[in-house]
This record gives sequence, structure tokens and C-alpha cells, in this order.
Amino acid sequence: METLPDEGLVAFVKEDCPTCVLVAPVLAELRAAGEDIAVITQDDPGFPAGLDAVHDADLGLSWHNDIDTVPTLLRRGGGAEADRIVGWSRPAWEEFTGVDGLGANLPEHRPGCGSLSVDPDLADTLAARFDGTGLVARRVEFASQEDEFEAMFERGWSDGLPLVPPTPERVLRMLAGTSRAADDVVAIVPPDLIEATVEKVAINAVMAGCAPEYLPVVIAALEAICTDEFNMHGVLATTMGVGPILIVNGPIRHEIGMNSGMNVLGQGNRANATIGRAVQLCVRNLGGGRPGEIDRATHGGPAKFGICFAEDEEGSPWTSLAESRGFDSSASTVTAFCGESPRIIFDQMARTPEALLSSFVATLLGNVHPRLTGMDTTIVVAPEHMARFRDAGWDRARFLEELTSRLMVDVDGILRGVDGIEEGIPRGLGLEGAQLPKFREILVVHAGGPAGLFSSTFGGWVSGPMGSVPVTKEITR
Repeated sequence: METLPDEGLVAFVKEDCPTCVLVAPVLAELRAAGEDIAVITQDDPGFPAGLDAVHDADLGLSWHNDIDTVPTLLRRGGGAEADRIVGWSRPAWEEFTGVDGLGANLPEHRPGCGSLSVDPDLADTLAARFDGTGLVARRVEFASQEDEFEAMFERGWSDGLPLVPPTPERVLRMLAGTSRAADDVVAIVPPDLIEATVEKVAINAVMAGCAPEYLPVVIAALEAICTDEFNMHGVLATTMGVGPILIVNGPIRHEIGMNSGMNVLGQGNRANATIGRAVQLCVRNLGGGRPGEIDRATHGGPAKFGICFAEDEEGSPWTSLAESRGFDSSASTVTAFCGESPRIIFDQMARTPEALLSSFVATLLGNVHPRLTGMDTTIVVAPEHMARFRDAGWDRARFLEELTSRLMVDVDGILRGVDGIEEGIPRGLGLEGAQLPKFREILVVHAGGPAGLFSSTFGGWVSGPMGSVPVTKEITR
């Protein structure tokens, strides 16, 4: 790469800039006045004509000298930059150069144009090429005839769907989504207990199709599932088809365009679709959590690809899920819940909260299995169902109190062998005649489209110290 002269003036220009074209005669005037001036052109090597400009073909000179506007006029001394001005201003150029009468026939002032070295289409490529403190992850080179999409699949990086190639440019762009250093360790990812740096998380976020602004959510979600409380190793190893369900609260929902409304658990929203996928790719590619190996799920489910959605806080008459878990409404959070596939709570006839609650209870009693107790569940209450509780003045606490009281199960009815069902509470534990709560914890979220008398529930896995408990993490940039 060319270097700048140790002494004298240096002008950075491009032909595709009206102001640069305007000042081209001024550069000739400066040279005619005896000024030692070097001209660096970014695009046309023949511009400006007759000035023997150096063509900054790879834009290395512009990038390394932080040129964000052309024309830029530098003064060099002792091998370093002493001063600079940008754009065209006759008084400023005359004072800067000490040459009077410059550009006598030109307008007195004209703003400059954006340098090619900061063009959004080129900035990431240049950063990847020139940034000496850049990425440290191992580079995998593909042969020229390899199809990059097939090559990534064949190397086992994919969840079965196509991946976005994590080029240095894309990874650097992804890293711009967080203020955290690329070498910061986010979490120790099971089952192989591998350190996941921000850079490695960013690589998997690129492959998942995330936008850079999603990266803080991916990081917080990975932190949540890699806790002892969530027990991601156990979630992988169980034969039950469960996985992380990610629920986002706070201002970041709107900042990154998440869906909390129609089709909230379905396809169509990029943030919802890719954040959970990025987390699962981290588990697969960093932690080694691959199906058929440590992942022993009998059937699996959507959460194995990634389920992530936002709560409709503005449309809810209740406090948010995050607030119920001790966070301020101004905080952005992600809650990780270990759950199975969503199932519908159907009730199109109830007109009172009591009647609707009865449908909720009947459905929830069969959650995972009618004979199993002590698990967790998440309920996603749709707006039309929420209206029944809102209109009656019920708040979150009233709803949970009423629901929990009606989800106490008679042990005598769920003992092993009752009604010919061998699943259930073992006999001989001294629980006969007692009642047990169906759930250890119930998470309640408001989300869904404005029309439709359907809510949803995610059944949980084993809860408590031997299983998984929900974990909420604050999202930081």
C-alpha cells in the first residue's frame, strides 16, 4: 500500500463528487504556487487531469487516515498529520495553505461528499481487510468450486436449514450491534462447556440470519440458558421434546421490530424467527449439543430450532412478565423457559372470567400429563381472552390466585394404577388424601392477534434442582 509523504499537503478527492470536481483547478493552482501537494484519488485514476494523482484503489490510504469526507486537505509534517480541513471554503483554504486568491471564479463555500472509505456498502469489507485488531476465530477456507451453503451443511454447522455465510464483513457488522468487546466471554456453553465469546456468538447470529441489533438479545438469552438454574445440559439430554422458549420484554421489543401480535408464535418476523435460532446454533456449534449425540429427544419440537417472541405490554391491562419477576418496566429483558410445543386453549363461548378460567383449568390439568404435578407452565393469553379478565377488573395477582387455587389436584385421583393408568404419584409416600399443586410456577404472558378466542400454553419439563427453572436476564447493549 502507498504511504503519504512526510511533509506537505495531501488532498483526498473522488471524481464522483461535484465539490471535488469544483476544486480540481484549485489543486493545480496550489501546485503552480509552489506548494508540495500530493493528490489521492479514490475512484477515477485519471482524476484530476494533469496532477499525477495516486489512485487509492483499495482505499487503504483513505481508511487508515480516517477520511470520511472528500475533498479533505491534510497538512503533513514530521511524518504525521498536523491539521486538516474538509469540503471547500475559500477563506479556510487560503488560511490553511497561506496562498491567496484561490478559486477566484468558484463559489465561496461548498460542502463535501462522503468518502468511499465510509460507504455503507464498503465499510465492512474495508474494516475486515485493514483492522489489525479484528477477528480471532479460526478461518475456514472453502475450495473455489465448493458451494458455500452445501459446505456449511456438510460440516455439521446447520440445524437443517440454510445458513448465512459468516464472512468477516458480516461478523464485524454483527459485532457493531453490541458495545461488548469481541473477546468477552458470554457464557460457558454445555454440554462441552466451551467458552462462548461475543465474537463466536456473533458468528452464529450471522448464520442464523440475525440483524446486528438483535445481538444483545441473543447474548442475554445465551447467558440465561447457560445457568445452573436453567440446566441446558439436562434439557439436551432428556428424551422429552423440550427446549428454550424465549420471551422478550421492555423497550428493545420495539427497537428491533419484534412481533407480539398476530401470528406471534409463527413465521414471518425476522427477529422472532432468528434470535432463538441463533441461541440454538450456539448450543450446537459451540457447546456440541447435536441431535443424536447428547441431544436425545424422542420427538423434539419447534424449540429445538428456536422459539422467541415478545410480550404485548402496551395492550395488556396487567404488569408485564418481566415486572412480575422483579424487573423495572424500563428494563429490556429476556426470560428463558424450558417448554414443549405450544398447545391451544380453545374457548369461544365464555363471557365471564370465571367461565373462561374453567376452560384454562381443564386444559392445564392435562398439561404434559394429567397425572404429573410440580412442573412449570407458560400461558400466552390472547387479547380477546384477556378482555374477559380486564373487563371484570382482574389483575395478574387475582388471575394467578384464582387459577392456582383451582389447580390443586387430589392425590387419590392421580396415584399410579388409578383408572388403569400406571403413570402418576407412587403409592406408599403418605400422600393419600392430600392435594398437590399442578404446577410449581406459572408464567403468564399477554400476546397474540386482536382477533381470535384462543390462548396458548407451553408445558414444562421437570422443575426445581433436578430439572429446569425459568431464568430472566436483563439485556444490555
